[in-house]
Amino acid sequence: MLAALIPRLRVLLVTFWVGSMWTVGYVVAPLLFATLADRSQAGTLAGLFFKAEAWISLICGALLLAIIWTEREHPTRILQIKLVICMLLCTVIGYFGLQPYMAELRAIAAQSDGIMDDAMRSRFGMLHGVASVIYLIQSVLAVGLVLKSK
Repeated sequence: MLAALIPRLRVLLVTFWVGSMWTVGYVVAPLLFATLADRSQAGTLAGLFFKAEAWISLICGALLLAIIWTEREHPTRILQIKLVICMLLCTVIGYFGLQPYMAELRAIAAQSDGIMDDAMRSRFGMLHGVASVIYLIQSVLAVGLVLKSK
């Protein structure tokens, strides 16, 4: 009976992880910046959502690796493991690697009434751009994971 539940649990985890990732990155964050007049407040709220998403990614990714590892007969097992690992690497690099530097720049700016000089703005923009590309790569990998999870 438990063996019959494992594939369903895998599909549910993939759905939850990928759905939350796409919702935060491509619906919630853009809506915050489109509707809130204060870009700093929008950035702070988006940051909270991305933090929650990073932890969701780590938990779902770890659980998926454990589940997929047990499904020895699944035809795309190795590909799924590679996709999950690559997605987890994107989370680690993007959120836990780049985000602290972005937060540091925002904290420095907050100490000077929220104003970033040109060098800080340029550095922040570069870090944000790299983080966005990593998130896009993770999103494309997620398409593969969804398609291979049946």
